Amino acid sequence: MAKTAIYPGSFDPVTNGHLDLIRRSSKLFDRVIVVVMTNYNKIGNYSFTVDERMNLIRRVTGDLPNVQVDADGGLLASYAERQKADVIIKGLRAVSDFEDEFQQALINKKLYPGVETLFFAAESDNMFLSSSMIKQVCALGGDVSQFLPPQISADIIARLQK
Repeated sequence: MAKTAIYPGSFDPVTNGHLDLIRRSSKLFDRVIVVVMTNYNKIGNYSFTVDERMNLIRRVTGDLPNVQVDADGGLLASYAERQKADVIIKGLRAVSDFEDEFQQALINKKLYPGVETLFFAAESDNMFLSSSMIKQVCALGGDVSQFLPPQISADIIARLQK
């Protein structure tokens, strides 16, 4: 039986940390769906449209044939059920990430008992990376190219620098 994993996030923008989790997941699962979700705490603060974020992700995952990119504005558990997903992938950068992610995992399991949540520890090079940090450093003129996939870093920097 083919195993499907979903890697949800806002990906505004996609970073090397995100790409690392996508690549690692693609080695473990038959199908990985990177789904751009709506984070209701960030509405009005997105730097890229959903279509732009999906396009950026497609550009950096084009060499991974078992990776798909999608978008959804509803409940993650409902999306996972529609996709018949076995696993939801979540990255943990620090202990502080765990509490919120653990709560989300529990509610997703209640809403869709057929899905498990798999936590990946961030690689040490990416533990401090977040899209929010990238946006802030870039807006203030810092060089963030080393934190972004090279295929898309120029596009992201051009958008974020003020």
